[in-house]
Amino acid sequence: MAKRKLIRFDEMKTFQNLFQPSVQELFEGNHHPLRGKWGAEYFNNLNPVILEVGCGKGDYTIGLARKFPQKNFIGIDVKGARLWRGCRTAIEENLENVAFIRNKVEFLGSLFAENELSEIWVTFPDPQPNKMRKRLTSARFLDIYKQVLSPEAIVHLKTDSRELFDFTDQMIRLNNLDIHFQTFDLYRSDCDSEAVQIQTFYEKMFLEQGKPITYTKFSLKNCGKFTNPDADSE
Repeated sequence: MAKRKLIRFDEMKTFQNLFQPSVQELFEGNHHPLRGKWGAEYFNNLNPVILEVGCGKGDYTIGLARKFPQKNFIGIDVKGARLWRGCRTAIEENLENVAFIRNKVEFLGSLFAENELSEIWVTFPDPQPNKMRKRLTSARFLDIYKQVLSPEAIVHLKTDSRELFDFTDQMIRLNNLDIHFQTFDLYRSDCDSEAVQIQTFYEKMFLEQGKPITYTKFSLKNCGKFTNPDADSE
């Protein structure tokens, strides 16, 4: 297993659709060379750019790219071994509207310019029990997303964790955000979008186990600095 991982890491160095900036390159306000230019200089178009955070193997990023060839998709994850699969699939299928970034979500402001992204997908993240600040829909991360999203941009959350769903609902209501769609059980709802048409590996596994999948679609427009719910209200 370790040998195969090393082989994949070497192969990843040759992938033209993978970017692996070091922490030093992005630290202290340094910007990635493609910041503000992903559409024009990487994808060679001015189509919307959509990001999946914590993309893992890139199941959702790839699925979205297949379904919407007129849009650009980027997946970001800190785990290189996971990203190898997404990169390989995109290359094998000649998906030119896909890229991946190996780095932390905390550096989005160094990777993307203001208003550069039109949507963010958060699919089956670690719900981080008892670690509110690490949740990908906490005030800390919504503040980061707001830096790079356009004013009318959408954030999508799909999760099997009712705890994370409820926390996100509290975040939305506490900060007076706009909810566009919300359901406790996606596959028993009337939703007929890419939210049900694309499934990740883990999502399929959860469905086989009979777990309901929750889904929230909301926007961050007209908001100031975000506030987390009190811990006692979770």
